[in-house]
Amino acid sequence: MHFPAKPELMNAQATWYFDFVSPFAYLQWRKLQRLAVSGMAYRPILFAGLLNRLGHKGPAEIPAKRIFTYRHVTWRAERDGVPLAFPRAHPFNPLPALRLCIAAGTTTEAIDVVFRYLWEEGRSTETAGEVDELARRLGFQDAAAPLADDCVKAVLRENFDRALEDGVFGVPTIVCDHQIFWGDDATGMFLDYIRDPDRFNSGEMVRVTQLPVGATRPQATHGAHDRERPDSMALNPPACAWCAPAAAADLR
Repeated sequence: MHFPAKPELMNAQATWYFDFVSPFAYLQWRKLQRLAVSGMAYRPILFAGLLNRLGHKGPAEIPAKRIFTYRHVTWRAERDGVPLAFPRAHPFNPLPALRLCIAAGTTTEAIDVVFRYLWEEGRSTETAGEVDELARRLGFQDAAAPLADDCVKAVLRENFDRALEDGVFGVPTIVCDHQIFWGDDATGMFLDYIRDPDRFNSGEMVRVTQLPVGATRPQATHGAHDRERPDSMALNPPACAWCAPAAAADLR
């Protein structure tokens, strides 16, 4: 995808849903910064809760997919000239980073600080010391108060509910005019929509949304944990959050 030398100013009433656990969200964040889209709302969400609600598998449940995904992310970052350093273990628990970002106002500056901490420096939020360091970079004395703030938790739950209402099923996702653009690789599609929305409301674009289902496969039955609100997760989930049923997350 080609980007101009200077930021391209664009206007769109859109919402970007993301989780810091996703390297693809980091890659798309770098693109959004260069595009300077005005009118964009930023909503961090705990995607583990969303995937539980939808009954999705996490990428790490398929070992070959996990390896490919990490290599794919690394290749894309190198291709695009984006600095990238995976945390020492992945997936990690993103909940502290999400809460701290919200406590800092979910400003573009706060989002950037968190993404760079995790994906440029390869840091994590798995230890109290690392969480406190991230909190200090966001302007807090330490992490205790913002992590325990009920208002912060309420915003995270609200973001989750809004994501469900908007039909979000993966991260990162841009929603604009009820249109869903899922994944870093859909950034160009989103930009084309801003420039020419009529293209997406005619012809084959419309026809494929009305195709009948030709065949289905049996669906697995999910337990009560699939109905849990995302912020009910403990701060120390299973080590492989994308494998565990109560903490699966989508990489994209």
